[in-house]
Amino acid sequence: MAAIELEGLTKDYGEVRANDGITFAVERGEVFGYLGPNGAGKTTTIRTVLGLLSPTAGTVRLLGRDVTDEAQLLEAKRRLGYLPDDPAFDETATGREILDLHASLKGDERSAALLELFDPPLDREIREYSRGNVQKLGLVTTFMHDPDLVILDEPTSGLDPLLQQRFNEFVRAEREAGLTVFFSSHILSEVRKLCDRVGIIRDGRLVTVEPVESLLNRSGKFVRLHADEPIPIRSLEVDGVHGLESNGGAGPGDGTEYVFTFTGDINALLAAIREYRLVDLSIEEAPLEDVFMRFYGGNATDAPTATEQTTAGTDRGGSGDV
Repeated sequence: MAAIELEGLTKDYGEVRANDGITFAVERGEVFGYLGPNGAGKTTTIRTVLGLLSPTAGTVRLLGRDVTDEAQLLEAKRRLGYLPDDPAFDETATGREILDLHASLKGDERSAALLELFDPPLDREIREYSRGNVQKLGLVTTFMHDPDLVILDEPTSGLDPLLQQRFNEFVRAEREAGLTVFFSSHILSEVRKLCDRVGIIRDGRLVTVEPVESLLNRSGKFVRLHADEPIPIRSLEVDGVHGLESNGGAGPGDGTEYVFTFTGDINALLAAIREYRLVDLSIEEAPLEDVFMRFYGGNATDAPTATEQTTAGTDRGGSGDV
């Protein structure tokens, strides 16, 4: 039984259809990333899964429970942790008072270890907290009752790089222990390091659900190439080169720099430029914005249909044409 199951989820606000026929499942013990730019419908999906919004059509099951049934939803929420994208606490309370309140409502199995890991200033009032300290307290309250499933909306927002790394290591360890994680993020390195699978939503419709490495491979690499002398453009017309741009140096001998996205065989690219003297060559994962453009560029009718998504190899696939 999946931890989260959506079947034909639709949420219609009248003039706006925020979610349109969304179908996917989050398996127990996996980390599932939910991606899309602002306004794509991610928050509506999350709020419907949590039972905060009622679906216009379709079904949503959370830990095997129907979220439209109040008694079943309450039962599921006892085993759930949730961190919104902008955690809000009583600003007149101290961090310790917030923890005591959460403990009285849902229990406290592990706050001591979490406080050692994330270290929010418990004796200060929330009004004195920085954005990062609010986030750290939110992480403690999300995990303190040892849930089976956590839903995280931009979980590292406001955290410094050290805390982001600590959070990533923590989530990986939790997954190994059997925790299921559903989260939205705009940080590609976070998605790559943590996710087993990802779903991308566009204008309320699901574009694809697939393993994260498959998505990144199809989205290509970002290549920056610096040569002593200009390279003929025909030598760079290799299958998989997209958006080629060149920039000559400021003076003689500075060479020429080329930047592009590459989705082909890297060996073919290297063979095509082997006769030219390179000053530098870097190959990196494409920015998340470029990943989105693979699915958001062009007209809506260019996106895959539900049948095409299924045959593309999504092992527990999504549906909904765009």
